[in-house]
Amino acid sequence: MDKAQAKQRIEKLRKEIQHHDYVYYGLDQPEISDKEYDLLMKELLQLEEKFPQFRSEYSPTQRVGGVILDKLDTVTHKAQMLSLDNSYSIEELRLWDNRVHKNLGKEKIEYVAELKIDGLSANLLYERGNLKIAATRGDGQTGEDVTTNIKTIRPIPLIQNTSEALDFLEIRGEVYLEIADLKKLNKQRGADGEALFANPRNAASGSLKLLDSGLVAKRNLKFFAHSLGAYSQDFFKDQWEFLQTIKKWGMRINSESKKFSNLDEVISFCNDWQKKRDKLPYEIDGIVIKVNSFSQQRALGQTLKSPRW
Repeated sequence: MDKAQAKQRIEKLRKEIQHHDYVYYGLDQPEISDKEYDLLMKELLQLEEKFPQFRSEYSPTQRVGGVILDKLDTVTHKAQMLSLDNSYSIEELRLWDNRVHKNLGKEKIEYVAELKIDGLSANLLYERGNLKIAATRGDGQTGEDVTTNIKTIRPIPLIQNTSEALDFLEIRGEVYLEIADLKKLNKQRGADGEALFANPRNAASGSLKLLDSGLVAKRNLKFFAHSLGAYSQDFFKDQWEFLQTIKKWGMRINSESKKFSNLDEVISFCNDWQKKRDKLPYEIDGIVIKVNSFSQQRALGQTLKSPRW
């Protein structure tokens, strides 16, 4: 195989693997077996090793890890990552709903309710559809650069599956570890004489901040996208459209999220999940409720640390 043939084959393999990542993680509709997928990845790895001039930071092979860092650098988010206000009763929810209606007047208000995944928040910056920088939440203004480690998480697309990519777009979400994977990890750590992780959140946090991306790749971390950060152009009118659009672009969102026309429907959703949360393969620590409309969110504003919407 000469250079021209190798370049052509490498480009074809990358597109094919990216397509299978998209249908598997974005649409939950796999088209090939794990073995067939692994064979495609193996061929791509071998070709990139033989023809290093054709390597790319956005190649699917970047997911296997292997980079060892001296430290994690600091990254400034384009838009602040806010904290969430907490509510522990139906009465508090109704008071919040009353404030929202009072501030928005007679406007129709929709809500989106999402499971609050118990993991580690991350901010993904895409530039023209390519994953440029990934960072932890940190103090909300700055976080740690974990781009190399984030690339090992297969549900996160390195290139968005769209021709409508924005000049820049921040997508926020949760890095987490499923309960079964935590058990496997702790079993291995116990056998190696290492301290066990207390819960999936600690395991996800500890894993994402490792300096060896090869170790991160073995942890089987997962990701759900849930929020919009900074963006270069107005493209989404509301939270629900944002979630459905980035899903089409290959980003994994939580399928249990729902849109509602009033708070009573939201409360019913919360009560249902209070009863069946233990059936999930991952841990949650609540429900996040958001005003759906982005224009209404802007009208409601925020406090120093938390959105009012």
